[in-house]
Amino acid sequence: MRRADRLFQIIQILQRRSSAITAEKIATELEVSARTIYRDIQDLMKNHVPILGERGTGYLLQGGYDLPPLMFSEEEIDAILLGAEWVRANGDPEIQRAAEDVLVKIGAVLPKDRQSLLTSLRHVIHRTDAPHAIQVAMPDVRRAIRLHLKAETDYLTLDDRATSRVLCPLLIVFFESVQLLVAWCELRNDIRHFRMDRFSRFQVTSETYSRQKFTEMTARIEKESAQKTKKNTP
Repeated sequence: MRRADRLFQIIQILQRRSSAITAEKIATELEVSARTIYRDIQDLMKNHVPILGERGTGYLLQGGYDLPPLMFSEEEIDAILLGAEWVRANGDPEIQRAAEDVLVKIGAVLPKDRQSLLTSLRHVIHRTDAPHAIQVAMPDVRRAIRLHLKAETDYLTLDDRATSRVLCPLLIVFFESVQLLVAWCELRNDIRHFRMDRFSRFQVTSETYSRQKFTEMTARIEKESAQKTKKNTP
């Protein structure tokens, strides 16, 4: 890792923490010696990066300090490419174009010595030959989730019963050949899963729903995860 990259990584490690972290822990994450981290932190402080702390007590970055947003490391570029390729393979046309636009914007501001990383092949994402076609506009679904808007829908159940439901869309789950919508269903007064390819209508309304629905969904997911862990524990 180049020293400049390591300095940015140190700042990022400090940014993602609300409490002090020792040089030893930073050194372990970056796979260098604690002495190297002490020296790097001193250099950052000399260059007016607002780091508080000292040896033995740990270090903390003062609030309000931001890194330039596009100083990506090689691993971060790989992560972006992997995500973009997955979206290209599995997303709807609108979000596929968005992924391509993201890569163009990143390429326009990356240093010249990093731009080749955007075009070199390091990951291959499997593309499903015949995914289940989605008839409704996925940008509308994402907008409903972002803005907490209810949606009036027509849905065909797995046993082929046509139903009309008012939903509070919460989360989209991607599988290899199908996408699921996690939503609060007013018909069932509970959280339900819906296959996106079985909606024939998804009309976003102007009526909002409570953020509490997200809290209930998170609690449900954590409970189910804990139950699975307990079940699989010998």
